[in-house]
Amino acid sequence: MNDKNVVILTGPTAVGKTALSIALAKALDTGIISADSMQVYKHMDIGSAKVTPEEMQGVPHALVDVYEPGEEFHVVQFQHDAKAAMERLWAQGRLPLVVGGTGFYIQALLYDIDFTTEDADRALREKYENLAATQGPDALHEMLRTVDPQSAKDIHPNNVKRVIRALEFYEKTGTPISAHNEKERAKKSPYGFAYFVLTDQRERLYARIDARVDAMMAQGLLDEVRALKEMGYTRDCVAMQGLGYKELLAYLDGECSLEEAVYIIKRDTRHFAKRQLTWFRRERDVIWVDKSSFDYDDEKILKYMLEEIEKRGLNEWK
Repeated sequence: MNDKNVVILTGPTAVGKTALSIALAKALDTGIISADSMQVYKHMDIGSAKVTPEEMQGVPHALVDVYEPGEEFHVVQFQHDAKAAMERLWAQGRLPLVVGGTGFYIQALLYDIDFTTEDADRALREKYENLAATQGPDALHEMLRTVDPQSAKDIHPNNVKRVIRALEFYEKTGTPISAHNEKERAKKSPYGFAYFVLTDQRERLYARIDARVDAMMAQGLLDEVRALKEMGYTRDCVAMQGLGYKELLAYLDGECSLEEAVYIIKRDTRHFAKRQLTWFRRERDVIWVDKSSFDYDDEKILKYMLEEIEKRGLNEWK
């Protein structure tokens, strides 16, 4: 039996992962490791829908509120930090619970994907960064489409950092990074795991997204973005490319009205949720948890998840 087991709870944005994750963590008597590319940043609370101390209910959370928005945080750093957090929980005889919607991070952790061939080449990176600055992200994305169509399909043009990484990889190795990732994805996970994907009917999910954006605005998201801007964080900063932040920066810079900015946040968040679901459908060995099949009863969902964890013998080693 594998003595390094892990439970994953993921799903699209706004589906309701936070409340369920707390209930699951308490039932398992464990801590949570966040797999969210935005909640890791300090000062970015409202726009990232960061779990609050009250919502945590005393459950320890790793990788929440760790890095400053100007610090670089990427999949390799996540993998390093999350592994360390898992080791700490295993040492305590606990079953790590990884929660968040960044599918690429989860995949990298679960299958221990090797990124050593992607060591940064500063001159090469600067070349592509300059191209992005002078010709725009769409031109850079078009370059990627030419050499690696699959990566261009998987990576949004606005995710300049990942586009550059894919172009770097191709230029250094002559191999599309999508082919490398496919090979890495075929690896067997070194862990015993249960990989839950929480989902909902599309109309309900989209309604939740719209309502959450309205709630974020009411909670002061605009003031949060304004404060970040005053701290010197601009759109050149990777963290400020997050949904809700770049759109409100555009408003603060006089490029659009507030109404337009909010409309774009809602629209792009719905598109993001759709891309997340597409990603999870491609993953292996996932356990789909459709909220409508459980009559939207979190107690029923929790019971089902605990039964699946038990069935896999994941907490027997404790």
